[in-house]
Amino acid sequence: TITLARPGVKNIVLVEGVRTPFLLSGTTYANLMPHDLARAALQGLLNKTSLPKDAVDYIIYGIVIQEVKTSNVAREAALGAGFSDKIPAHTVTMACISSNQAMTSAVGLIAAGQCDAVVAGGAEFMSDVPIRHSRKMRKTMLALNRAKTLGQKLSLIGSIRMSHLSPELPAVAEFSTAETMGHSADRLAAAFGVSRLEQDEFALRSHTLAKKAQDDGLLEDVITFKVPGRDIVSKDNGIRPSSMEQMAKLKPAFVKPHGTVTAANSSFLTDGASAVLIMSEEKALAMGYKPKAYLRDFVYVSQDPKDQLLLGPTYSTPKVLERAGLSMSDIDVFEFHEAFAGQIMANLKAMDSDWFGQTYMGRKAKVGTPPMDKFNLWGGSLSLGHPFGATGCRLVTTVAHRLKKEGGQYGLVAACAAGGQGHAMVIEAYPQ
Repeated sequence: TITLARPGVKNIVLVEGVRTPFLLSGTTYANLMPHDLARAALQGLLNKTSLPKDAVDYIIYGIVIQEVKTSNVAREAALGAGFSDKIPAHTVTMACISSNQAMTSAVGLIAAGQCDAVVAGGAEFMSDVPIRHSRKMRKTMLALNRAKTLGQKLSLIGSIRMSHLSPELPAVAEFSTAETMGHSADRLAAAFGVSRLEQDEFALRSHTLAKKAQDDGLLEDVITFKVPGRDIVSKDNGIRPSSMEQMAKLKPAFVKPHGTVTAANSSFLTDGASAVLIMSEEKALAMGYKPKAYLRDFVYVSQDPKDQLLLGPTYSTPKVLERAGLSMSDIDVFEFHEAFAGQIMANLKAMDSDWFGQTYMGRKAKVGTPPMDKFNLWGGSLSLGHPFGATGCRLVTTVAHRLKKEGGQYGLVAACAAGGQGHAMVIEAYPQ
């Protein structure tokens, strides 16, 4: 078998990957903070690998909605998990591919010879998000802080109007277009002629496969976590295989009344965290670890955030395959991020379209589609949950585990992200 090892290029391996159970927001994790989840994932990684607490050179975490008090959540989580305080840590953000960015930054540090071992991960906590006062109210409060005399203070207080008191909530919307992501997904599905039925079928497939994987004990990256002041959690709680009849009853969530994207065929707001241990192969073997997989070529792509917001996988897949010198048929395991069933179906149709390939991608022909019997076989973001900052590590770890279980050699991760961005990575099985 040919391998993607290259002369003069360090082999970089995934040693281990873990994640907390992914829970619906507002459930058992409701009273925590993001760094609590990140810390739990890091402690799970330490427990699973018996890694000495000073054995890594660097820690990188991804998160999307920042808790104001822990803006560098990587550092707070690392200190809380008991890592040596000598290990630097930083936090990255790139929408749904934040932890992918954390992992590829780790790969870069190792490839550059800066580090031998890096922990990367991601966290997201949607049970509590920063809600701000309105801009006018913030301005008044800051001025009050500076006011010297009682008269100045009273005049500022007197300037407050009822309308100033309405709060600003964070939205899952594009800054550049002001469109919510669900609305964009609905438009994308319509543009590619994806029916409501196809979306509901794909969502049902995701939940059914996730339930089977959970019952068969295949989700071995999930750690057990004793939630402070609450129960012990050991499994994802958003997996709910329904029926096509039940799903058909739901009203469109974004484009009313004729839209096709509903709560049942979209990913739900999720709390969770993940962590992976990435090393140079030499370092891993020197420390006595058996790596799970090689992390090979990766790419980031970017398109127009208005009409191509969620087409990241279509653009990134051929690009990364070309870099690795592989074709679609060489890939044994596909793990794509499922933001919306409509987004997955639209990407599959775009990949199957010569017209799209020629018109938008400057290709001679279509990209080609992943065969469904290799695609997201243990469920995906629609069913397992999607904590924005944590999903990337779940995808990569799942590919490693599926390659081992299914005996494949190459796996491919692909994801779309807000801002019209996308990512793909090729992962190679470690010889058993």
